[in-house]
Amino acid sequence: MGTRTVLESAEISRALTRISHEIMEANKGVAGLVLVGIPTRGSLLARRIADIVSRIEGVEIPAYRLDVTMYRDDLAKNPTRAPQPTDMPVAGIDGATVVLVDDVLYSGRTVRAALDALNDHGRPRAVRLAALIDRGHRELPIRADFIGKNLPSAKHERISVRLEELDGVDEVTIS
Repeated sequence: MGTRTVLESAEISRALTRISHEIMEANKGVAGLVLVGIPTRGSLLARRIADIVSRIEGVEIPAYRLDVTMYRDDLAKNPTRAPQPTDMPVAGIDGATVVLVDDVLYSGRTVRAALDALNDHGRPRAVRLAALIDRGHRELPIRADFIGKNLPSAKHERISVRLEELDGVDEVTIS
């Protein structure tokens, strides 16, 4: 079947703009909002969402990153990548509304690891989840609050998110 592009740059931009508006609407503004990306591409998407929200609201919204490597439940089965830096608010996340941002929501295991890692940084008022792509096949009872595109796929298919900052192009492909 080969590789086919399912989202191009303009479509990714529109999806992130919509997600940004949905986040602001659900949060009733930006007060107490903390955006936290799951490395690598989730962190880049969180930064983009923060930039969009900042432009709309006229207030600087920071984006943070939360490495979940050591919280994963598949460390014995899968070779681990080197842990990446975690960058969280100095004031903590107690009482904040945290929006976790990831590129692809699949089994839910990465999000579960992120929730465990988040607990080490405080007690947020609420945690929401934003994903550019929701491909289904959940193994845990986790769902995204904000979704760029639902992309039903077979388990053997691979969804790849490529972003300009890292890959030189914005696109989502399935192969």
